Amino acid sequence: MKGILVIIDGLADLPCKQLRGKTPLEAAKKPNLNYLASKGKTGEVYPVHKGFVPGTSEAIISFFGKDWQNYPRGWLEALGAGIELKNGDLALRANFATIDNLKKRNILDRRAGRNLTTKEARSLANSLNKNIKLPAKFIFKSTLQHRAVLVFKGGFSDNITPTDPEYRSKSRKDNKFKFSSPGDETELSHYTANLLNNFTEQAFNILDKHPINLRRKKKGFFPANIILVRAPGTKINMIKKFRRWACSTSVPVMKGICKSLGINLFDFKEIGFKGDDAYKNLKKNLILEIKKAVKLIKKRKKEFDYFLVYLKEVDSAGHDNKPIEKKEMIELIDSRLFSFLRNFAEKEKIKIMVTADHATPCKLKSHSADPVPILLCDWSNQEGKEKEFSEKGAKKGSLGKMYGKEILKLLA
Repeated sequence: MKGILVIIDGLADLPCKQLRGKTPLEAAKKPNLNYLASKGKTGEVYPVHKGFVPGTSEAIISFFGKDWQNYPRGWLEALGAGIELKNGDLALRANFATIDNLKKRNILDRRAGRNLTTKEARSLANSLNKNIKLPAKFIFKSTLQHRAVLVFKGGFSDNITPTDPEYRSKSRKDNKFKFSSPGDETELSHYTANLLNNFTEQAFNILDKHPINLRRKKKGFFPANIILVRAPGTKINMIKKFRRWACSTSVPVMKGICKSLGINLFDFKEIGFKGDDAYKNLKKNLILEIKKAVKLIKKRKKEFDYFLVYLKEVDSAGHDNKPIEKKEMIELIDSRLFSFLRNFAEKEKIKIMVTADHATPCKLKSHSADPVPILLCDWSNQEGKEKEFSEKGAKKGSLGKMYGKEILKLLA
């Protein structure tokens, strides 16, 4: 084994009032990450390029040296969900969300309160697949919590606007649902947008009256009554370049990334969300992700040169403006993952790289274009000059600033 790349989704942040002007990463107790920093180098990374606000797929595809525009998120999600695709099939990433009604179209929550259970999501998805009538074949599949995938089978255009406002408008104050519109004047783009809008309107009428959502309303929860979509795609570049890599994940987009790049995928099912405490569920799933990654590395260490560890849950706390919970998740990762990696890698001098796919500042409740910290523990720093892994420490780090496409050569 040569190296391990750990990507912590949404790790980077800005100073938080609740943490006395520190970021969650700065405020967290992380002795193992700091130890790794003291044995290597730190710096800053623009995951794609300066001024660009990346999503997970854009960043990770860029880390692996590929053009993210050839890997649309919708297709990656659909591949990860196990849906068979052909060129021309339109795939979109979807959210179960909440609006007041189709007349006012105010979005109350983009993630239906983040407490939609796996059982609820699957039942709602089944109702949509059974009851929506369209002049084209479609597949709607729930994946993880509020997340889902929508696929229209056949020849369609991906030049249409998303209905998710966070991906349609640069203004974070834009909280209105808008139907999709064509991005050009071709008949195919008009047809595709109209088809998507037909699906969306029927979906609202079914979901808003669904017994599951009526029960959620009685409990005081947000009903999952609208489907928001983004990241349309109609084809993808499939390669087999990274056969010496392995990854274990339950996250659909990561499964799709692995499949498209040729990374050996050891997937597993997440813990089905039960109960109403979203963050209790998130922490349980984070612990499961870490256990599976550690098990894979131990078991397959002689078979692969590199391992990719991706942890999703920290990002959720940034989106929900929960800096204390974000700090606690970072501490959990340090104690459960990096305590193992520290001891495992030092003996054999295996390189460890730690970074994020993007910043998710709590006060913004969304991704930002800020650079993210990177740590390369190559066991070369015997003087221990770089004492801490944090945003502030990264600005002074000896690696300086770089772009995402440059980081893998440091693991070679």
